[in-house]
Amino acid sequence: MATALTWLGHASFRLDSPGGKRIYVDPFLSGNPRTPESEKTPERCDLIVVTHGHGDHVGDTIAIHNELGCPVVAQVELRGWLTRNGVADDGQAHSPNKGGTVAVEGVKVTLTDANHSSSAPDGSYAGEPCGVVLELEDGFKLYFSGDTNVFGDMSLIGRIYSPDVAVLPIGDHYTMGPQEAAVALELLGVPRCVPSHYGTFPLLTGTPDELRRLAPEVEVLAPEPGETIEL
Repeated sequence: MATALTWLGHASFRLDSPGGKRIYVDPFLSGNPRTPESEKTPERCDLIVVTHGHGDHVGDTIAIHNELGCPVVAQVELRGWLTRNGVADDGQAHSPNKGGTVAVEGVKVTLTDANHSSSAPDGSYAGEPCGVVLELEDGFKLYFSGDTNVFGDMSLIGRIYSPDVAVLPIGDHYTMGPQEAAVALELLGVPRCVPSHYGTFPLLTGTPDELRRLAPEVEVLAPEPGETIEL
C-alpha cells in the first residue's frame, strides 16, 4: 500500500500509511474555511499529531479523540493541556519533547524544533512549537515543519532524519513565505515538498507557483483541499 496524503486546507492533513493507519496532523476541520464538508467529520482515526497549541492547529483534536478514541501525540506541555481539556491521560507515553520519539502502532513520531510561538486556545501556556518527523511502517519519512520561519538547523533535520517529503508553510505573514521556504528546502535537501498554511485567509499570500519558481530543483506537490496524492 502506498502512502497517501490528503490536504484538508490550511495546515491540516490526513495521512494513510502503508500499514493502513490513518493519521491526522493538526486537524483544524470544523472551523476551517478550506476544508471540504465531506472531510469535516472523520470516520476513523488511528493517531493525531499536533505541532503546537494555536487554535488553527489543535482544531478538532479533542472532539475527534472523544469520538474515536485515538491516541494523541503532542509536546509535553501541550499534551498536558489537552489532557486537562478532555483527552485521556496518556501517562506521558504520548508526551515527548523536542528530540524525543514515540512509537504508535508501528509509526514513529519525532518532535523537532520550530521557530514560532505557541499558546493554547484559551491563552494558557502550551510549551514550545514543534515540527514533526513521521517515520511510517516501511521507513518512509515525512517532515511536517509546523508553523515556522526558516532556521539554519533545518540542515540538522535533513542530516539526522533524511525526510523523503517536507510539508512547509508558504503563506507568509504568520509563517515563512515562499522565499524562506525555498531556502528551507535547500537546507533540508529533500526532493519533494507539499506546501501548506496558504490561501486560507487574505493575509496568507504565498503561492505554490512562487515556491516552484524559487526552488526549481524540488518537486512541489500542491493538491487542492480534499485532494489525495500518493507519495
